[in-house]
Amino acid sequence: MNSLNKAQVIGNITRDPELKTTTGGQSVCTVGVATNRYWTDSSGQKKDEAEYHNIVVWGKLAEICDQYLKKGMKVFFDGRLQTRNWEDESGVKHYRTEIVAQDMIILTPKGDGPSESYNSNLEKVPSATPASKSEEIDPEDLPF
Repeated sequence: MNSLNKAQVIGNITRDPELKTTTGGQSVCTVGVATNRYWTDSSGQKKDEAEYHNIVVWGKLAEICDQYLKKGMKVFFDGRLQTRNWEDESGVKHYRTEIVAQDMIILTPKGDGPSESYNSNLEKVPSATPASKSEEIDPEDLPF
């Protein structure tokens, strides 16, 4: 039987991307993304909850993320889940689950134009529909 490890998120960038280079010369970029869930509880109260995701992007796509993404932008990431573990100086073991992204679509429009999409093959994919001006997100409106 086959397995499937797939993660997709649409959310807002919580901090500017951080680009580093490994000792082997490969680019790696880390990005924080917040997603929100809205519901009404049994008493009729509207509720919302934020979930925070750690995104890791490698290679040329990492460089594109570092160049184009900024805190507050809306973005789509597609990838797989990966959990790393390490031991700190005091011997305590830590775990971190991340989304290793292979594809990224910028959903915050640049002016009135369409969003921009990039895949792991480094192809810029044209958007099928232009984003409307009303969908723009003001970073000042974000709760973080």
